[in-house]
Amino acid sequence: MPQPIPLRPDASPLALFGYELRRHREEAQLTQEQLAKKIAFSTSLVGMIERAARRPEKAFAERCDQALGLDGVLTRLSAIARRETDAEHFRTWLDIEQEAATLRAWDPLLIPGLLQTQSYARRIIAGEPGITPEQADQQVAGRMRRLSILSREDPAIIFALIDEGVLRRPIGGPDTMREQLAYLLQVAEHPTVTIQIVPYSAQSTCGLLSAFVITEQHNCPQAAYVDCSPRGRTIEDRAAVSELARRYDTIRAEAYPQHLSIKLIEDVMEKWL
Repeated sequence: MPQPIPLRPDASPLALFGYELRRHREEAQLTQEQLAKKIAFSTSLVGMIERAARRPEKAFAERCDQALGLDGVLTRLSAIARRETDAEHFRTWLDIEQEAATLRAWDPLLIPGLLQTQSYARRIIAGEPGITPEQADQQVAGRMRRLSILSREDPAIIFALIDEGVLRRPIGGPDTMREQLAYLLQVAEHPTVTIQIVPYSAQSTCGLLSAFVITEQHNCPQAAYVDCSPRGRTIEDRAAVSELARRYDTIRAEAYPQHLSIKLIEDVMEKWL
């Protein structure tokens, strides 16, 4: 069995959390797998957090404190570690997204990030208060790289639910919208991509509060990313992810099938001429 990677607890708050988690786990004579079962998180997540490769969310730290009989020390350390990595809040999700077998996305306001064109993404990102042109360029480039998930040897399966109003919202003007909708039609031809439009007539309300994406491995929901202001958040709590999966299924039940969704996208695209 390989020896655990040594950590310098003074290297960073993230390293300190990983060091303390490993120390308390070993004192409790628990393996990573045994701790993961007690706290209802994955063994791989426990390992990555102990290596300081992932930041600990509050729910993770609280459950570790409870499972290990601690007085909240890990919860307090996790708050410090999260503050350190707030500027990199999306990096955790990018790691998860790139490893996903299946992605289920819903957005009531915008084209999902994975399916955005460069000009559409730039218009959204450039609208952030205080963002510089250089920062916008970096974020746009990063968003464009995400679509490499479809060019993998085993491309991810993507199910995208989009509200009808998104097709009609003038992001960047007619040229940008026409290009964006044409791109949706193009990517919908990919064998692992399904795009469905949720029509106005559905009057669906359970998805109006936020956009979210759920990742799956072996047909089982693993993690989710929820959009919110001022920044989104990654969720790995199994109960919360399962709740979002049920919400997604409820929204999808009201969506047009793909062939009718494609026809609607084509019709709306003509109105952007």
